[in-house]
Amino acid sequence: MQVEIWSDVICPWCYIGKRRFEAALAAFPHKEKVTVVWRSFELDTQSPSQYTETLIEMLSRKYHVSLQEAENMNARVSSLAKEVGLDYRLSEARPGNTFDAHRLLHLAASRQVGDQATERLMHAYFSEELPVGDRAALASLAPEFGINTNDALAMFESDAFVEAVRADETRASALGISGVPFFVIDGKIGISGAQPVEAFADALNQCIHPS
Repeated sequence: MQVEIWSDVICPWCYIGKRRFEAALAAFPHKEKVTVVWRSFELDTQSPSQYTETLIEMLSRKYHVSLQEAENMNARVSSLAKEVGLDYRLSEARPGNTFDAHRLLHLAASRQVGDQATERLMHAYFSEELPVGDRAALASLAPEFGINTNDALAMFESDAFVEAVRADETRASALGISGVPFFVIDGKIGISGAQPVEAFADALNQCIHPS
């Protein structure tokens, strides 16, 4: 069984959804038959490599809300993240363009360390102030999931995995995916958003025991 997950490394709901899905998978009797494939999705393809404003200022501008309302949004999602064991530090987050981050994740997947890389980049962004659009910063994390820093930097200087990222996004559009996280289980069931653990468990069981 294959589970495809479209996500972005700076999407707070994607990391929460990842944890909830992992909880469902851990309890799934046939988990050894499940292969997880991460798919690329950029929340904002036009964003600069690094914003000069804070995440709160960026959210205020993007959603046309006050700074206090943007801060409240972050507080709500941080509270939900804490429930699944995640420590969001969004006041220090350094958002930016995620295209190169997705390329690095494809490089990691090509070496069978996609899960480890996805986890590391998400944790670094949400909890460690990773400047997500900075190639050097991204490459510095690569050895933690088995990729040489110089290999990562060389990949960034080439056009490697550009088409792979675009292919994921094109397929997302073809499937009608307009927001993430989005899970496609065994090509049969689509789940939008960071649903409760039970929803993922039900979907996994339905694919093993179709009605």
